[in-house]
Amino acid sequence: MKLLTNTIKNIKPLDKAAMDRAKARQDRLTKPAGSLGKLEELSIRIAGIQGKASPEIKNKAMITMAGDHGVVDEKVGNWPKEVTAQMVENFLRGGAGINVLAKQAGARIVFVDMGVAGDLKPHKQLIVKKVDYGTKNMCQGPAMTEAQATMAIEAGIEIVKDEAKKGLDIVGTGDMGIGNTTASSAVFAAISGKKVEATTGRGTGLTDAQLKHKIDVIKRALAVNKLDPSKPIDVLAKVGGYEIGGLAGVILGAAARRIPVVIDGFISGAAAIIATKLAPQAKDYIIAAHVSAEAGHTAMLEYLGLKPLLDLEMRLGEGTGAALGIIVIEAAVMTLNEMATFAEAGVSEGE
Repeated sequence: MKLLTNTIKNIKPLDKAAMDRAKARQDRLTKPAGSLGKLEELSIRIAGIQGKASPEIKNKAMITMAGDHGVVDEKVGNWPKEVTAQMVENFLRGGAGINVLAKQAGARIVFVDMGVAGDLKPHKQLIVKKVDYGTKNMCQGPAMTEAQATMAIEAGIEIVKDEAKKGLDIVGTGDMGIGNTTASSAVFAAISGKKVEATTGRGTGLTDAQLKHKIDVIKRALAVNKLDPSKPIDVLAKVGGYEIGGLAGVILGAAARRIPVVIDGFISGAAAIIATKLAPQAKDYIIAAHVSAEAGHTAMLEYLGLKPLLDLEMRLGEGTGAALGIIVIEAAVMTLNEMATFAEAGVSEGE
Protein backbone atom coordinates (compact mmCIF):
# COMPACT_ATOMS: atom_id res chain seq x y z
CA MET A 1 0.00 0.00 0.00
CA LYS A 2 2.94 2.34 0.62
CA LEU A 3 3.94 2.32 -3.06
CA LEU A 4 0.39 3.18 -4.11
CA THR A 5 0.08 5.96 -1.53
CA ASN A 6 3.39 7.55 -2.51
CA THR A 7 2.58 7.31 -6.19
CA ILE A 8 -0.72 9.13 -5.73
CA LYS A 9 1.07 11.86 -3.77
CA ASN A 10 3.48 12.37 -6.66
CA ILE A 11 0.76 13.12 -9.24
CA LYS A 12 0.92 16.88 -9.78
CA PRO A 13 -1.06 19.37 -11.90
CA LEU A 14 -0.04 19.98 -15.49
CA ASP A 15 2.76 22.49 -16.08
CA LYS A 16 0.86 25.63 -17.11
CA ALA A 17 4.01 27.58 -18.01
CA ALA A 18 5.08 24.89 -20.47
CA MET A 19 1.57 24.85 -21.96
CA ASP A 20 1.59 28.64 -22.36
CA ARG A 21 4.92 28.52 -24.19
CA ALA A 22 3.72 25.70 -26.43
CA LYS A 23 0.53 27.65 -27.19
CA ALA A 24 2.53 30.74 -28.04
CA ARG A 25 4.64 28.76 -30.53
CA GLN A 26 1.55 27.11 -32.03
CA ASP A 27 0.11 30.57 -32.67
CA ARG A 28 3.27 31.61 -34.55
CA LEU A 29 3.53 28.56 -36.82
CA THR A 30 3.04 29.01 -40.58
CA LYS A 31 -0.68 28.25 -40.64
CA PRO A 32 -3.92 29.97 -39.74
CA ALA A 33 -4.35 29.85 -35.96
CA GLY A 34 -6.22 26.74 -34.89
CA SER A 35 -6.14 25.19 -38.37
CA LEU A 36 -4.63 21.92 -37.11
CA GLY A 37 -7.54 21.55 -34.71
CA LYS A 38 -7.16 18.83 -32.11
CA LEU A 39 -3.52 18.28 -33.06
CA GLU A 40 -2.75 21.72 -31.65
CA GLU A 41 -4.64 20.99 -28.43
CA LEU A 42 -2.86 17.66 -28.10
CA SER A 43 0.62 19.11 -28.52
CA ILE A 44 -0.08 21.76 -25.88
CA ARG A 45 -1.44 19.16 -23.49
CA ILE A 46 1.59 16.91 -23.97
CA ALA A 47 3.77 19.93 -23.17
CA GLY A 48 1.87 20.37 -19.90
CA ILE A 49 2.12 16.68 -19.05
CA GLN A 50 5.84 16.40 -19.71
CA GLY A 51 6.60 19.88 -18.35
CA LYS A 52 8.41 20.80 -21.57
CA ALA A 53 7.48 23.57 -24.01
CA SER A 54 8.97 21.33 -26.71
CA PRO A 55 7.76 17.87 -25.70
CA GLU A 56 9.30 14.66 -27.04
CA ILE A 57 7.73 11.44 -28.27
CA LYS A 58 10.69 9.17 -28.98
CA ASN A 59 10.61 6.30 -26.49
CA LYS A 60 7.19 4.64 -26.78
CA ALA A 61 5.87 1.55 -25.04
CA MET A 62 2.70 -0.51 -25.17
CA ILE A 63 1.85 -2.38 -21.98
CA THR A 64 -0.64 -5.18 -22.59
CA MET A 65 -1.83 -7.03 -19.51
CA ALA A 66 -3.56 -10.40 -19.35
CA GLY A 67 -5.71 -12.08 -16.74
CA ASP A 68 -8.47 -14.66 -16.47
CA HIS A 69 -11.87 -14.22 -14.87
CA GLY A 70 -13.80 -16.68 -12.73
CA VAL A 71 -17.08 -15.23 -13.95
CA VAL A 72 -16.50 -17.12 -17.22
CA ASP A 73 -17.95 -20.09 -15.33
CA GLU A 74 -21.31 -18.33 -15.70
CA LYS A 75 -21.13 -18.72 -19.52
CA VAL A 76 -21.05 -14.98 -20.21
CA GLY A 77 -19.28 -15.28 -23.56
CA ASN A 78 -18.49 -17.42 -26.57
CA TRP A 79 -14.86 -18.21 -25.78
CA PRO A 80 -13.35 -20.62 -23.24
CA LYS A 81 -10.88 -19.21 -20.72
CA GLU A 82 -8.05 -21.19 -22.34
CA VAL A 83 -8.06 -18.60 -25.13
CA THR A 84 -6.44 -16.02 -22.82
CA ALA A 85 -3.21 -18.01 -22.53
CA GLN A 86 -3.34 -19.00 -26.20
CA MET A 87 -3.63 -15.37 -27.28
CA VAL A 88 -0.75 -14.29 -25.06
CA GLU A 89 1.35 -16.96 -26.76
CA ASN A 90 0.24 -15.47 -30.09
CA PHE A 91 1.34 -12.02 -28.85
CA LEU A 92 4.75 -13.41 -27.98
CA ARG A 93 5.07 -14.97 -31.45
CA GLY A 94 4.28 -11.58 -32.99
CA GLY A 95 1.07 -12.71 -34.67
CA ALA A 96 -1.60 -10.46 -33.14
CA GLY A 97 -3.12 -7.14 -34.09
CA ILE A 98 -1.22 -5.35 -31.34
CA ASN A 99 2.09 -6.63 -32.70
CA VAL A 100 1.36 -5.12 -36.11
CA LEU A 101 0.08 -1.76 -34.87
CA ALA A 102 2.71 -1.28 -32.15
CA LYS A 103 5.37 -1.87 -34.82
CA GLN A 104 3.72 0.77 -36.99
CA ALA A 105 3.76 3.16 -34.03
CA GLY A 106 7.41 2.40 -33.30
CA ALA A 107 6.54 1.26 -29.79
CA ARG A 108 8.12 -1.57 -27.85
CA ILE A 109 5.60 -3.99 -26.38
CA VAL A 110 5.57 -5.30 -22.84
CA PHE A 111 3.26 -8.24 -22.19
CA VAL A 112 2.34 -8.89 -18.57
CA ASP A 113 0.82 -11.98 -17.00
CA MET A 114 -1.28 -10.47 -14.22
CA GLY A 115 -3.45 -13.50 -13.60
CA VAL A 116 -3.61 -15.98 -16.45
CA ALA A 117 -5.10 -19.30 -15.35
CA GLY A 118 -2.00 -21.28 -16.21
CA ASP A 119 1.76 -20.94 -16.45
CA LEU A 120 3.12 -19.39 -19.63
CA LYS A 121 6.45 -20.31 -21.17
CA PRO A 122 9.22 -17.83 -20.27
CA HIS A 123 9.83 -15.18 -22.94
CA LYS A 124 11.96 -12.04 -23.08
CA GLN A 125 8.88 -9.90 -23.79
CA LEU A 126 6.82 -11.44 -20.99
CA ILE A 127 6.79 -10.06 -17.46
CA VAL A 128 5.16 -12.28 -14.86
CA LYS A 129 3.35 -10.37 -12.12
CA LYS A 130 0.77 -13.07 -11.54
CA VAL A 131 -1.36 -12.27 -8.50
CA ASP A 132 -3.29 -15.53 -8.82
CA TYR A 133 -4.43 -18.03 -11.42
CA GLY A 134 -7.47 -16.01 -12.45
CA THR A 135 -10.04 -14.28 -10.28
CA LYS A 136 -12.82 -16.02 -8.38
CA ASN A 137 -16.39 -16.09 -9.71
CA MET A 138 -17.77 -12.70 -8.67
CA CYS A 139 -21.30 -14.09 -8.61
CA GLN A 140 -20.35 -16.14 -5.58
CA GLY A 141 -18.39 -13.47 -3.68
CA PRO A 142 -15.40 -11.15 -4.20
CA ALA A 143 -13.31 -11.74 -7.32
CA MET A 144 -10.19 -11.17 -5.21
CA THR A 145 -9.14 -9.86 -1.81
CA GLU A 146 -8.38 -6.18 -1.24
CA ALA A 147 -4.75 -7.15 -0.68
CA GLN A 148 -4.68 -8.79 -4.12
CA ALA A 149 -6.34 -5.74 -5.68
CA THR A 150 -3.67 -3.49 -4.19
CA MET A 151 -0.97 -5.94 -5.32
CA ALA A 152 -2.28 -5.73 -8.89
CA ILE A 153 -2.28 -1.93 -8.90
CA GLU A 154 1.22 -1.76 -7.46
CA ALA A 155 2.46 -4.26 -10.06
CA GLY A 156 1.38 -1.81 -12.75
CA ILE A 157 3.19 1.03 -10.98
CA GLU A 158 6.35 -1.07 -10.77
CA ILE A 159 6.26 -1.90 -14.48
CA VAL A 160 6.08 1.78 -15.44
CA LYS A 161 8.96 2.49 -13.08
CA ASP A 162 11.07 -0.20 -14.76
CA GLU A 163 10.13 0.93 -18.27
CA ALA A 164 10.92 4.56 -17.43
CA LYS A 165 14.51 3.51 -16.68
CA LYS A 166 14.80 2.46 -20.35
CA GLY A 167 13.42 5.79 -21.54
CA LEU A 168 9.69 6.41 -21.77
CA ASP A 169 7.99 9.45 -23.30
CA ILE A 170 4.53 7.93 -23.75
CA VAL A 171 2.79 4.69 -22.81
CA GLY A 172 -0.26 2.91 -24.18
CA THR A 173 -2.46 0.40 -22.36
CA GLY A 174 -3.89 -2.87 -23.64
CA ASP A 175 -5.57 -5.98 -22.31
CA MET A 176 -6.32 -9.63 -22.89
CA GLY A 177 -8.69 -11.69 -20.79
CA ILE A 178 -11.73 -13.79 -21.60
CA GLY A 179 -14.59 -12.41 -19.52
CA ASN A 180 -13.06 -8.99 -18.96
CA THR A 181 -15.87 -6.99 -20.57
CA THR A 182 -18.17 -8.49 -17.92
CA ALA A 183 -15.84 -7.36 -15.13
CA SER A 184 -15.38 -3.93 -16.71
CA SER A 185 -19.13 -3.43 -17.08
CA ALA A 186 -19.56 -4.34 -13.41
CA VAL A 187 -16.84 -1.90 -12.33
CA PHE A 188 -18.41 0.90 -14.39
CA ALA A 189 -21.92 0.22 -13.12
CA ALA A 190 -20.77 -0.04 -9.50
CA ILE A 191 -18.85 3.23 -9.43
CA SER A 192 -21.03 5.34 -11.75
CA GLY A 193 -24.37 4.16 -10.43
CA LYS A 194 -25.60 3.64 -14.00
CA LYS A 195 -27.94 0.78 -14.82
CA VAL A 196 -26.18 -2.43 -15.81
CA GLU A 197 -28.10 -2.39 -19.10
CA ALA A 198 -26.33 0.89 -19.98
CA THR A 199 -22.84 -0.36 -19.14
CA THR A 200 -22.97 -3.78 -20.75
CA GLY A 201 -22.31 -4.73 -24.36
CA ARG A 202 -22.04 -7.80 -26.54
CA GLY A 203 -18.31 -8.34 -26.00
CA THR A 204 -17.13 -10.83 -28.61
CA GLY A 205 -20.52 -10.93 -30.33
CA LEU A 206 -23.33 -12.14 -28.06
CA THR A 207 -26.89 -12.84 -29.16
CA ASP A 208 -29.79 -10.97 -27.55
CA ALA A 209 -30.39 -13.90 -25.21
CA GLN A 210 -26.70 -14.11 -24.27
CA LEU A 211 -26.58 -10.35 -23.62
CA LYS A 212 -29.60 -10.60 -21.31
CA HIS A 213 -27.86 -13.42 -19.42
CA LYS A 214 -24.65 -11.38 -19.14
CA ILE A 215 -26.62 -8.45 -17.69
CA ASP A 216 -28.33 -10.76 -15.20
CA VAL A 217 -24.94 -12.19 -14.15
CA ILE A 218 -23.55 -8.70 -13.48
CA LYS A 219 -26.64 -7.73 -11.49
CA ARG A 220 -26.23 -10.85 -9.37
CA ALA A 221 -22.57 -10.07 -8.76
CA LEU A 222 -23.36 -6.51 -7.69
CA ALA A 223 -26.10 -7.72 -5.36
CA VAL A 224 -23.99 -10.46 -3.79
CA ASN A 225 -20.98 -8.25 -3.14
CA LYS A 226 -22.60 -5.11 -1.66
CA LEU A 227 -19.99 -2.73 -3.07
CA ASP A 228 -19.03 0.69 -1.78
CA PRO A 229 -18.75 2.94 -4.89
CA SER A 230 -16.70 5.48 -2.92
CA LYS A 231 -13.94 2.88 -2.42
CA PRO A 232 -12.37 1.96 -5.77
CA ILE A 233 -10.18 -0.79 -4.32
CA ASP A 234 -13.27 -2.40 -2.81
CA VAL A 235 -14.97 -2.33 -6.23
CA LEU A 236 -11.88 -3.69 -7.99
CA ALA A 237 -11.58 -6.49 -5.45
CA LYS A 238 -15.19 -7.55 -5.63
CA VAL A 239 -15.99 -7.37 -9.36
CA GLY A 240 -12.77 -6.43 -11.16
CA GLY A 241 -9.84 -8.26 -12.69
CA TYR A 242 -6.11 -8.47 -12.18
CA GLU A 243 -5.37 -6.89 -15.55
CA ILE A 244 -7.81 -4.07 -14.79
CA GLY A 245 -5.98 -3.38 -11.52
CA GLY A 246 -2.61 -3.61 -13.23
CA LEU A 247 -3.65 -1.11 -15.91
CA ALA A 248 -4.94 1.25 -13.21
CA GLY A 249 -1.43 1.06 -11.73
CA VAL A 250 0.12 1.82 -15.13
CA ILE A 251 -2.03 4.95 -15.37
CA LEU A 252 -1.09 6.11 -11.86
CA GLY A 253 2.59 5.26 -12.33
CA ALA A 254 2.74 7.15 -15.61
CA ALA A 255 0.98 10.20 -14.18
CA ALA A 256 3.38 10.31 -11.23
CA ARG A 257 6.29 10.44 -13.70
CA ARG A 258 4.71 13.05 -15.99
CA ILE A 259 4.30 10.50 -18.79
CA PRO A 260 1.19 10.71 -21.00
CA VAL A 261 -0.83 7.49 -20.93
CA VAL A 262 -2.95 6.57 -23.93
CA ILE A 263 -5.79 4.26 -23.00
CA ASP A 264 -7.29 1.74 -25.37
CA GLY A 265 -10.93 0.69 -25.12
CA PHE A 266 -13.50 -0.55 -22.64
CA ILE A 267 -11.23 -2.51 -20.30
CA SER A 268 -8.63 0.27 -20.17
CA GLY A 269 -11.53 2.63 -19.50
CA ALA A 270 -12.55 0.58 -16.45
CA ALA A 271 -8.94 0.78 -15.26
CA ALA A 272 -9.03 4.55 -15.78
CA ILE A 273 -12.16 4.78 -13.63
CA ILE A 274 -10.37 2.96 -10.80
CA ALA A 275 -7.23 5.13 -11.24
CA THR A 276 -9.08 8.46 -11.30
CA LYS A 277 -11.19 7.50 -8.30
CA LEU A 278 -7.95 6.87 -6.41
CA ALA A 279 -6.27 10.02 -7.77
CA PRO A 280 -8.56 12.51 -9.59
CA GLN A 281 -5.51 14.49 -10.80
CA ALA A 282 -4.49 11.48 -12.90
CA LYS A 283 -7.23 12.30 -15.42
CA ASP A 284 -5.11 15.11 -16.83
CA TYR A 285 -2.50 12.56 -17.91
CA ILE A 286 -4.95 10.23 -19.70
CA ILE A 287 -5.67 10.46 -23.41
CA ALA A 288 -8.48 8.33 -24.82
CA ALA A 289 -7.22 6.85 -28.09
CA HIS A 290 -10.61 5.92 -29.50
CA VAL A 291 -14.23 5.16 -28.78
CA SER A 292 -14.86 1.44 -28.98
CA ALA A 293 -17.79 -0.21 -30.72
CA GLU A 294 -18.49 -1.90 -27.37
CA ALA A 295 -21.78 -0.63 -25.97
CA GLY A 296 -21.15 1.45 -22.88
CA HIS A 297 -17.78 2.81 -23.93
CA THR A 298 -19.20 6.15 -25.07
CA ALA A 299 -20.92 6.54 -21.69
CA MET A 300 -17.71 5.48 -19.96
CA LEU A 301 -15.67 8.17 -21.72
CA GLU A 302 -18.34 10.76 -20.94
CA TYR A 303 -18.23 9.71 -17.29
CA LEU A 304 -14.45 10.11 -17.30
CA GLY A 305 -14.69 13.45 -19.10
CA LEU A 306 -12.45 12.25 -21.94
CA LYS A 307 -12.86 12.92 -25.66
CA PRO A 308 -11.60 10.12 -27.94
CA LEU A 309 -9.13 10.91 -30.71
CA LEU A 310 -10.55 8.32 -33.12
CA ASP A 311 -13.77 6.51 -33.94
CA LEU A 312 -12.92 3.51 -36.11
CA GLU A 313 -15.58 1.12 -34.75
CA MET A 314 -12.83 -1.05 -33.27
CA ARG A 315 -13.41 -3.47 -30.38
CA LEU A 316 -10.42 -5.81 -30.49
CA GLY A 317 -8.65 -4.64 -27.37
CA GLU A 318 -5.02 -5.72 -26.89
CA GLY A 319 -3.98 -2.05 -27.07
CA THR A 320 -4.63 -1.76 -30.81
CA GLY A 321 -6.52 1.52 -30.50
CA ALA A 322 -3.90 2.93 -28.13
CA ALA A 323 -1.13 2.19 -30.64
CA LEU A 324 -3.00 4.21 -33.28
CA GLY A 325 -3.53 6.97 -30.73
CA ILE A 326 0.21 7.17 -30.11
CA ILE A 327 0.75 7.70 -33.84
CA VAL A 328 -1.65 10.66 -33.81
CA ILE A 329 -0.08 12.14 -30.68
CA GLU A 330 3.41 11.85 -32.13
CA ALA A 331 2.19 13.68 -35.25
CA ALA A 332 0.77 16.45 -33.05
CA VAL A 333 4.07 16.91 -31.21
CA MET A 334 6.07 16.87 -34.44
CA THR A 335 3.99 19.68 -35.92
CA LEU A 336 4.64 21.80 -32.83
CA ASN A 337 8.38 21.17 -32.87
CA GLU A 338 9.18 20.93 -36.57
CA MET A 339 6.92 23.38 -38.38
CA ALA A 340 8.52 26.76 -38.96
CA THR A 341 7.20 29.93 -37.39
CA PHE A 342 6.37 32.89 -39.61
CA ALA A 343 9.59 34.57 -38.49
CA GLU A 344 11.70 31.47 -39.13
CA ALA A 345 10.21 31.02 -42.60
CA GLY A 346 10.29 34.68 -43.56
CA VAL A 347 6.55 34.61 -44.24
CA SER A 348 4.34 37.62 -43.54
CA GLU A 349 1.69 37.04 -40.91
CA GLY A 350 -1.96 37.75 -41.67
CA GLU A 351 -3.92 40.44 -39.88
